[in-house]
Amino acid sequence: MALSDAETAYLADIRRTFKNYEALGRAALAQVHRDEDLHKLMDPASNSIAIIVKHVSGNLRSRFRNFLTEDGEKPDRDRDDEFEMPVALSSAEILEMWKAGWKVALDSIEALTAEDLRRTVYVRGEGLLVVEALNRSATHVAYHVGQIVFLARHFAGSDWKSLSIPKGRSREHVKGEFKTRGIVR
Repeated sequence: MALSDAETAYLADIRRTFKNYEALGRAALAQVHRDEDLHKLMDPASNSIAIIVKHVSGNLRSRFRNFLTEDGEKPDRDRDDEFEMPVALSSAEILEMWKAGWKVALDSIEALTAEDLRRTVYVRGEGLLVVEALNRSATHVAYHVGQIVFLARHFAGSDWKSLSIPKGRSREHVKGEFKTRGIVR
């Protein structure tokens, strides 16, 4: 069966999507200037930025390590541990954790071919087409990157530099008078 233009376009788009979410999260993390803010909880039931990073990194490493050949829920993953942070990490350590998880995911996604989109992969024993697994992962990371951006913006306060089109600047953007930082299309 011949590959369709849609499969090729999808693969390019999902690569761009994952790269955009990685960059958006990294740019938000860069605006948190105090290490202690990375560990602050908004309330006792919430997660800190550091915990969200630990969870996203663990999820990406598990899902995308040997993506096409092994179940996405690896036996060495301790998901519950991802939501614990017994020792406060520095911003540099948190950024390294972020980069490590995303490297596994992005390397795996870059290696995919259009033919791979028709394959089945497994997550917790559930068979998913590669397209379904990629979409599921993209929505998962979007959810958590949004949390990171929200918290980072809160902690940055008036020092926050918008990562997309700032409020009140849409007309300038439409006219080409304002450019975003390349994170949000």
